[in-house]
Amino acid sequence: MSIAALIVAAGRGTRAGGDLPKQWQVVAGRRVADWTLAAFTGHPRIDHVVMVIHPDDVSRVPDGVETVPGGATRDASVRAGLEALEARGVTRVLIHDVARACVTAQVIDAVLDMLDTHAGAAPGLAVTDALWRGAATVTGTQPRDGLFRAQTPQGFHFGAILAAHRAHTGGAADDVEVARAAGITVAITDGSDDNIKITRPQDFDRAAAILKGQQMQAPDIRLGNGYDVHRFGPGDHVVLCGVKVPHDRALQGHSDADVGMHAITDAIYGALAQGDIGRHFPPSDPQWKGVESQIFLRNAVDLARNMGFGIGNIDCTLVCEHPKIRPHAAAMQAALASITGIAVARISVKATTSERLGFTGREEGIAAIATATLVAS
Repeated sequence: MSIAALIVAAGRGTRAGGDLPKQWQVVAGRRVADWTLAAFTGHPRIDHVVMVIHPDDVSRVPDGVETVPGGATRDASVRAGLEALEARGVTRVLIHDVARACVTAQVIDAVLDMLDTHAGAAPGLAVTDALWRGAATVTGTQPRDGLFRAQTPQGFHFGAILAAHRAHTGGAADDVEVARAAGITVAITDGSDDNIKITRPQDFDRAAAILKGQQMQAPDIRLGNGYDVHRFGPGDHVVLCGVKVPHDRALQGHSDADVGMHAITDAIYGALAQGDIGRHFPPSDPQWKGVESQIFLRNAVDLARNMGFGIGNIDCTLVCEHPKIRPHAAAMQAALASITGIAVARISVKATTSERLGFTGREEGIAAIATATLVAS
């Protein structure tokens, strides 16, 4: 599964006032667009972030941010962004208004989680105020039951929303309208009162207060480390970080002896203060004999998720003279990404020797050291 975030930032935002479009104005020390980008580029579950911009704003975009030229309307801009993502293998996409700079990880995660069971999901807030119809005077009332204030990000299965935009005639207020026109059912997730859309001049002050409050709440970030060793024995290959590597000997162990994956698993357990592999999968239990180590790693990842944490990054170092790791490092990263559900770019696999010293230098076995960062979601 690959998740992309599409930040819609091609509008001019004239109602907000100022000499610049609202997304490039400063709030709480940073530009609105910078706050919004940070919310998505820093999210551990998001693999690609693309910003749809007005051609006049190219020079204002931060370095390293991928951009797509927008269209004359919001829905045209969204379609341009979706078309640009089509060849990336994206399976799910979040579409977000750049002016909602106060969006939180909780709002994003709620949408992503709902996409496990629905083709579309979007955050909303139930209307609690009385509603009137009228102009200068009240001419009637409107029942508020079943009414919601729409927010973003609005998430969809990628193929479904791309097809919906291609079929739409234009003029939609948001992507939920486009999706519903195509027959896509959109689930409502919990929005947030803080997830405001900067529209008028006074909204900047409110957004500044929200963002400063968020900065004062220190995120729960945890680090864990793992270390493992396995000796060599008879065989014709070793399994390292989920990849079978040809070698004139094999690693010995109760499971498949994947020393790298064991170290990574212990790093995650350590960050959670949940012991090590032996605590969760005792070597004395015959049911674990010879099993693939991905079972252990998946358990650690699921435990982290159940405890409210996402994996920020993984760094693993394999210590050995042979086999050579570099030709297989990319495949190892891909295997670990598939198991953990995080982007390949957040996983490092590298190798070093011990300069012919110690048991690894004598080629008696392989050691692995790993670090994992967990971030509360």
